[in-house]
Amino acid sequence: MAAQKDLWDAIVIGAGIQGCFTAYHLAKHRKRILLLEQFFLPHSRGSSHGQSRIIRKAYLEDFYTRMMHECYQIWAQLEHEAGTQLHRQTGLLLLGMKENQELKTIQANLSRQRVEHQCLSSEELKQRFPNIRLPRGEVGLLDNSGGVIYAYKALRALQDAIRQLGGIVRDGEKVVEINPGLLVTVKTTSRSYQAKSLVITAGPWTNQLLRPLGIEMPLQVSYHHGNHADPEERDCPTARTDIGDVQILSSFVRDHLPDLKPEPAVIESCMYTNTPDEQFILDRHPKYDNIVIGAGFSGHGFKLAPVVGKILYELSMKLTPSYDLAPFRISRFPSLGKAHL
Repeated sequence: MAAQKDLWDAIVIGAGIQGCFTAYHLAKHRKRILLLEQFFLPHSRGSSHGQSRIIRKAYLEDFYTRMMHECYQIWAQLEHEAGTQLHRQTGLLLLGMKENQELKTIQANLSRQRVEHQCLSSEELKQRFPNIRLPRGEVGLLDNSGGVIYAYKALRALQDAIRQLGGIVRDGEKVVEINPGLLVTVKTTSRSYQAKSLVITAGPWTNQLLRPLGIEMPLQVSYHHGNHADPEERDCPTARTDIGDVQILSSFVRDHLPDLKPEPAVIESCMYTNTPDEQFILDRHPKYDNIVIGAGFSGHGFKLAPVVGKILYELSMKLTPSYDLAPFRISRFPSLGKAHL
């Protein structure tokens, strides 16, 4: 057994936004926490880099809207602690045809959750946003809470906060082996560590770590919808995989925002993992209950990371989760039966 000074309450693998918020909550509760990252920080190999991410309460799923209430509070708390602006509220405008069922569902959800919003007819849209052209006569749904999170600044603020709270962040250490047990042993390219619990938030590398533990998540590694990607590729093949996405965005700008140039000034690729139902995986390993998995954030996890990190902290400490985790359980995938363990 490792000496007491080498024993951690928890080890978190992956210093993206989910791993950082998990470590942040653990450190806030005075846990001895080690955050491991395979690449040297900062880097653009994962899912959390870049200048900005969208933030909103407008969701089809009411459980995300409920989670976002607390997410806004924690984002504001981090912003206060960091002493720098991490969030800019702008409002979020959704456009669609009047009969669009998804738009109706989102509006009903916002009403049910008492989120400030406005439904705008085509005429009201023209008056309120005269610079927007509505070629198909769309209506609008304005989520007043919507805005922008400054992604890189948020990551840096979190990593600084973890260190200030006594947590240890070690980058440039790739995990090469995990040995489960009452104490989990994690071997990296540099040395071995032991912890009472382990949280895996490794993004596209999640299954590489889970396969030796007898389980594989139904995750597709992508740059965007349908574009398969190898997480070991050092450079994002932007020219090959982003053309279709850029064309869609350029066409929208050309049709709806005629005063803007339709060609993007900057293109940033972001690799993320999708689950089949595009909901997260937040659960314990089916066999080893001190190994917790956070994965499959499907391109919409950044804004929800404050609460995701809280949930992963609760699971790792075997506390009662603050939210109903039924939508996020591994068991919702029937193909992951006992034969996989």
